[in-house]
This record gives sequence, structure tokens and C-alpha cells, in this order.
Amino acid sequence: MTAFSALRAAALVLALGAGTAAHASEWDWNHPRRAEVGARLDRQQDRIVDGLRDGEPSAGQAHRLHQEDTAIRLEERADATIGGGAISRGEQRTLNAQENAVSRQIQFERTY
Repeated sequence: MTAFSALRAAALVLALGAGTAAHASEWDWNHPRRAEVGARLDRQQDRIVDGLRDGEPSAGQAHRLHQEDTAIRLEERADATIGGGAISRGEQRTLNAQENAVSRQIQFERTY
């Protein structure tokens, strides 16, 4: 994820936050594509924490990986805000590609 897309997602979430609270019941929290993206992010967070227990990655590396996952989660929520509570297949593919990149980074940090 680029810094620009992370900033775009964060700004969009902030800009639409008030409207989102009013329409929270319209969100499809359990939409299959959203659930899949969220589950992957949760598993990646667990992998980072498990690695910290084993001594790899370092605390700084883990912090950076957590930040990247948080940026992906914010982007997913921004996409869902725009999409009426769901994300499109294309958005899911983009988010999955970003998750794949972080997953490879987690593996690299735990290996070396």
C-alpha cells in the first residue's frame, strides 16, 4: 500500500465517519468479501504477535507490519463506506494483493 492510498483511506474514513455512525445498521458487516479480508488481517496480526514471542520480528518491525495491516483495514472500511457496507470483487482483489505483500514481509521478518 502506498502512503498516498493509506492517507486517502484515512481521510475518507474521517470525512465519512459521522455519516457512517448514522447508517451503521445499513452496513453489511458480514458480507463474505469483507469477512474474508478481515479474517486474513486477523490471522496476520496473530502471526506478527506469535513471531514477537519467538523473537522475530523485532518490536520495530512488528510495529511497521501492524501499521501496514491497519492501513489495509482502513482502506477496506473506506471502500465499504462508499459501497454501502460491502466491497466489490475488484476492491477485494486489491486488498488481497496488499495483504499478500504484508504476509510475505511477515514471513521474511520471521525467517531472517
